[in-house]
Amino acid sequence: MKLQVLMFYQDDPKKCTAAKMVKFGLAQNIKKIGSKGLVLDPFSEKTLLPKDKSKIHSIIGIDCSWNLADQAFSKNFAGIKRKLPPLLAGNPVNYSKLNKLTTAEAISASLFILGSKEQSLQLLDKFKWGHTFYDLNQNLLDEYSKLENEDQIESILKDYRLI
Repeated sequence: MKLQVLMFYQDDPKKCTAAKMVKFGLAQNIKKIGSKGLVLDPFSEKTLLPKDKSKIHSIIGIDCSWNLADQAFSKNFAGIKRKLPPLLAGNPVNYSKLNKLTTAEAISASLFILGSKEQSLQLLDKFKWGHTFYDLNQNLLDEYSKLENEDQIESILKDYRLI
């Protein structure tokens, strides 16, 4: 799966997972989003489901500060907007916080849900804490990769006592 990032350059460049993904050739830094790109948008009304894979040709992470996310996502991006189902952050800044993922974590989770598990894990290998994200969410990611509709998410979250 083709990976892309739209960077707002709002965080510490040394901690920026999107910049690291571009540096290692894992993602392309873009300026414009195409109509067939999956835009990871935490404010989207629709949740990413495995069946979305047939509609997209790339995954696009919007790299911005969580403190400024509402402003960044207020822009009218092209593409297919989806939020991720609830996941725990594995990064040191937001460790174990629900839905406070880095760009790399969000893209990795998307890959996993869309059936590209190997590419998902290869991406996480580039980060010291990448295995932590996977360890925290392995069961959830397995469940999410089998979703047929959004209604099933609540049941999964109850099973894992996240709601």
